Amino acid sequence: MKSTVRIASGQGFWGDLPLAPVNQVRKGSIDYLMMDYLAEVTMSIMQKQKMRNPAHGYARDFVEVFREILPDIREKGIKILTNAGGVNPEACKDALLEVAAGLGITGLNIAVVDGDDILDQIESLNDEGHMLHNMDDGRPVTEIRGSLLSANVYFGARPMVEALKKGADVVITGRVTDTGLCLAPMIHEFGWSFDDFDKMASGTIAGHILECGAQSSGGNFTDWHTVDDFAGIGFPIVEAFPDGSFVVTKHENTGGLVNLMTVKEQLLYEIGDPAEYITPDCVADFTSVRLEDDGVNRVRVMNIKGKPDTPFFKVSASYNDGYKMSSSLVYSWPDALKKAVLGGEILKKRAERLGLKTDEIRCEYIGFSGCSEQEITDADLNREYNEIQLRFSARGKNKDDLNRLGMEIAPLILTGPSSVTGFAGGRPRASDVVAYWPALISKKACSPRVRIFST
Repeated sequence: MKSTVRIASGQGFWGDLPLAPVNQVRKGSIDYLMMDYLAEVTMSIMQKQKMRNPAHGYARDFVEVFREILPDIREKGIKILTNAGGVNPEACKDALLEVAAGLGITGLNIAVVDGDDILDQIESLNDEGHMLHNMDDGRPVTEIRGSLLSANVYFGARPMVEALKKGADVVITGRVTDTGLCLAPMIHEFGWSFDDFDKMASGTIAGHILECGAQSSGGNFTDWHTVDDFAGIGFPIVEAFPDGSFVVTKHENTGGLVNLMTVKEQLLYEIGDPAEYITPDCVADFTSVRLEDDGVNRVRVMNIKGKPDTPFFKVSASYNDGYKMSSSLVYSWPDALKKAVLGGEILKKRAERLGLKTDEIRCEYIGFSGCSEQEITDADLNREYNEIQLRFSARGKNKDDLNRLGMEIAPLILTGPSSVTGFAGGRPRASDVVAYWPALISKKACSPRVRIFST
């Protein structure tokens, strides 16, 4: 058993800083690199990519990162765990094997964890009584089954631990919990029992702190003015210990900030009941967490408690819920807000006179109320602004009607109030609205698959 394990965050979402994982493996010592690519909507995007090209459907950015850092991780013995596999971990694995072959690296073990994609099994699961009721409103998935774009089970740390026990150097997964990417190395290295729920909760909370990349090392921080060198921000690292405690830190001589408040803000991110943070591995009690300073850019986390896991996996599904269209116009002084408001009203009237069917039309006024629901008063209309951007959006079930409405926006430059100084993006086209469908499924209904491939 190791006395400590250093697990580094290398990616907080698909599209995060490409240099972050490179810096994590080169600027200091780590044992594991955890790379999280998946958000709820990401799976539907990847599913569409796979439908267009069977060789796609994963985070292809990861392949180039892997090419860059493979010599480093090979030399230093660093292991990678990532959900970059998306809806096609098999193709992701093939791309990594090709990279390794091109670099002449042999003896590298790449694990594939899949079985999470149940899109093709929805009908048979329904027939067996697994109705995947929407967790928000209770509707059965049969109501939108024909519109489903993706459906993935959130597996936990278990299959990744199995992959590590089989000698994996790189673990590629489909949909697993973000936290499991961190918990799995801790279980593997420290020999923790899956029934030790305090330990499971400790690893889960460590993963929660790492999962959003630099958000726990100074990024997106309320007291942003106290953060040094955002341009060179260092991503967080967890130094984990066998007793379940751990230290959150970052490499020396990197930007960013790790202190009690950066860690606390991340702890509060995306949680419901803080006493019951439910994962496939345990139910973690965030109210039990104790933090203390442990030096410069070091925060010790301890005293974490957990409870047994539930008999369910969460399912993250997405479906097509109609279409949307959006565009914008910029009106300049004088009377910028008055003109923007009138512009929106003109478009609504034209839609009505053309008989176009929409479910919702929305006007937002950037520079006045772009991020709020603030109502416009007469005093607001009479106040002068240098410029106001009208962001005009509509959604509905009829794609052709939305495209026709989009044809009315550019002409507003010469057929509406004066001083339009900017029209963004050309004629807008309707695009799919992807809606989220959260559900639960019995753990007995599905199981992960673990396979090892070697270069």
